Amino acid sequence: MDHVAALLVELGLLFLGLSLLGLLARRLGLSPIPFILLAALALGEGGLVPVENAAPFLEAAAEIGVVLLLLTLGLEFSATELFASFRRHAPSGLVDLVLNGPPGFVAGLLLGLPWQGALALGGVTYISSSGIVARLLGDLGRLANRETPAVLSVLVLEDLAMALFLPLLVVALAGEGPAQAAGGIALAVGAVLLVLMAAQRHGHRLGRLLSHDDDEQVMLRLIGLTLLVAGAAQAMGASAAVGAFLVGLALPASFAERARAILGPLRDLFAATFFVAFGLATDPGAILPVLPAALALAAVTTVTKVGTGWFAAARDGVAVPGRLRAGTALVARGEFSIVIAGLAVGAGLTAVGPVATGYVLVLAVTGPVLTRFVEPLSTRLVRAPAAV
Repeated sequence: MDHVAALLVELGLLFLGLSLLGLLARRLGLSPIPFILLAALALGEGGLVPVENAAPFLEAAAEIGVVLLLLTLGLEFSATELFASFRRHAPSGLVDLVLNGPPGFVAGLLLGLPWQGALALGGVTYISSSGIVARLLGDLGRLANRETPAVLSVLVLEDLAMALFLPLLVVALAGEGPAQAAGGIALAVGAVLLVLMAAQRHGHRLGRLLSHDDDEQVMLRLIGLTLLVAGAAQAMGASAAVGAFLVGLALPASFAERARAILGPLRDLFAATFFVAFGLATDPGAILPVLPAALALAAVTTVTKVGTGWFAAARDGVAVPGRLRAGTALVARGEFSIVIAGLAVGAGLTAVGPVATGYVLVLAVTGPVLTRFVEPLSTRLVRAPAAV
């Protein structure tokens, strides 16, 4: 079989397999991310079935997948929403950072990772999965609950923190010194503030430039602009993902809604290839030795995330059942934890990959399950004192 035929066959089987995994995940009420990671671990080097011809395509598609994930993330928020979330829930965001970043950093040092790898692992444990949490809240009918604004505010602040953390991580992984790291942070902060101010004043003009009656034109214009900005950000030593996030952030809400609808299927396709590519780059034999550490880290950060949600919901005056629902909703880790780990692995810190994979596999499953079963438990806990 020639190379082109083998490539098409491998990709066809891969996409059909992803479809079946998605159906299985939906039937179980879980995110497809852990299923995709497990399947990818069975492929490639160290796995049961090699994927030789499709590997170069998957590597390139994975880069586009990260860009589209961050673009659609930026499309979720307006500058006004970000400022309002920061003013209201800045203390919750600080508690979130203090409780959930250090466990990963300390665990990385204990596992013998260099400080750059420990920093990446701190980011992995810090950020919840916006995609899993948002879908879970919708599936459970909790979007109108009193605790949901607190949950979404924490997610917004985490996503905004990523726009600052990713350039810092890129500089650190490149082996630059403290001065360069400080410069990367300053550049990221300045870029975010500049985009936010420009979005408030001129975002509608950018929306008009990208708008068209034909969806194909909108898709091509938006993706073209995003890839250009992402490439420029990467060339300047920042992160392509941050550049894509800023493009989404700069677009007005009136245009963002249509853009999300157009880009949704394409984002899901390339995001799936990103998870596959990450799984292919991870040796499944390397996960077993670090699995106890990943399980211990998952247990610790489950507690800290529940504490984060409890604190944020309490600030809004939510009762105990709502605080527990808010806390468990934040437990799931997913796409952006893998993005961070992927940056570390790409920089040569391959030991981060197995730990992050095991960690995400555990919490991408445990988080939704815990969230589904916490409501009857919290109700019993509230009624118990009254019955005594």
